Amino acid sequence: MSFLTQAGAGAVLPEIVLAVSAMALLMFGAIRKDDAGNAATLGAILALALAAVLVLFVGNGTAFHGAFVVDGFARVLKVVTLFASAVALVLSVHFLKREKVAAFEYPVLVLLASTGMMMMISANSLIALYMGLELQSLALYVVAAINRDSARSSEAGLKYFVLGALSSGMLLYGSSLVYGFAGSVNFADIAAVISKDGAGIGLVFGLVFVLAGLAFKISAVPFHMWTPDVYEGAPTPVTAFFASAPKLAAMALMIRVTMMPFGPATHQWQQIIVVISIASMVLGAFAAIGQSNFKRLLAYSSIGHMGFALVGLAAGTQQGVRGTVIYMIIYVLMTLGTFACVIAMRRNGRQVEEISDLAGLARTNKGMAFVLAMLMFSLAGIPPLAGFFAKYFAFMAAVQAGLYVLAVLGVIASVIGAYYYLRIVKLMYFDEPAEAFDPMDGEVKLVAYAAGAFVLLFVLYASPLLDFADTAAQAFPLH
Repeated sequence: MSFLTQAGAGAVLPEIVLAVSAMALLMFGAIRKDDAGNAATLGAILALALAAVLVLFVGNGTAFHGAFVVDGFARVLKVVTLFASAVALVLSVHFLKREKVAAFEYPVLVLLASTGMMMMISANSLIALYMGLELQSLALYVVAAINRDSARSSEAGLKYFVLGALSSGMLLYGSSLVYGFAGSVNFADIAAVISKDGAGIGLVFGLVFVLAGLAFKISAVPFHMWTPDVYEGAPTPVTAFFASAPKLAAMALMIRVTMMPFGPATHQWQQIIVVISIASMVLGAFAAIGQSNFKRLLAYSSIGHMGFALVGLAAGTQQGVRGTVIYMIIYVLMTLGTFACVIAMRRNGRQVEEISDLAGLARTNKGMAFVLAMLMFSLAGIPPLAGFFAKYFAFMAAVQAGLYVLAVLGVIASVIGAYYYLRIVKLMYFDEPAEAFDPMDGEVKLVAYAAGAFVLLFVLYASPLLDFADTAAQAFPLH
């Protein structure tokens, strides 16, 4: 271990473990073929757990001549990302087998995508940023279309691939502009150039294209167009994965890009983030109202939540980073719990996804109805649930930075968006019951109930999460 650390490879040891594990599971699946699904999933979960332990115990440092950095921010976000990936795999165990979807390939692709996400979170140069982003994206393109027998899944994968290629091109073009005008791809060098000479028109153009590429990855407006179709078309556990870990990693990358290389140019990127945030919150609040498919509703809900998270980042302060990190962690946990409930929506062995299928759920499955109601209230931001505190910390950072209009618009969008969450609660508790769902799988029930307990009891034990967020935010210098 000491040799690895001295050589700079200790910093990337968790990523090496994930990549090697993915290759080993791929070989194992190719040999075992049809009966490799459960073993591959278990192996992938163990690899993710081992990587998380290594993340916690590998100290701060850099690798590859400073292109890869491990700091408090990276460690906190990596652990949460690995946890989200592991939970998404847990949710897929019975579902993929029932739907006859490629069983052993899925966990392998999740491991490869997670490796890319971890590289994104630790990226400290434009080259490392692009490599991590593409490693994640190439795996996700295949994951979106993994149900080869479904036309909807194939369509979702194709749309995501085409639009993802466009966003990658924009990001690459922006990176080349930044390199051309700053003379370096290293984040610290770019920040030094901006501090010394200011952000010229060329650097600002490059920044705009880089942020556009990153906005696509978090499905922020106006780069959100892929989200509803991919969420609806992909198998539900795959959608749960899309909605959690990749979003967290992409938001972490956006935080690092804005706060590190472009930290001295806060005024320039702050305007972009404010516009994207307002557009995402407004679209998420209104577009979800008319949805009848639960997964499409959650897609527009996700767009809105990315807007709320960006409210904190728009502040451009350590307090803003702290608010965004808190928001993203709570959002990921709420999302995984909600998708666990969606996976449990099965009748006569068949998956159903319409919101109307939840009618009268409180009379046929009281436990699931209560958990889903708590998650809906939390997503709406109703106190004293976890979702309320997520918005509170993000909005307070904006207020402290003087962004009063942004905070007020965020509150208004949150109130409007509460309508479609409360409509689901009304359906479950006041409408005539539809036919009962099949019994929940054990692992799905565990995830749903654990998420429900988290949002309900968060107010009693918020300190650990707030401390994690403080550790993450302190990795960034004050400008």
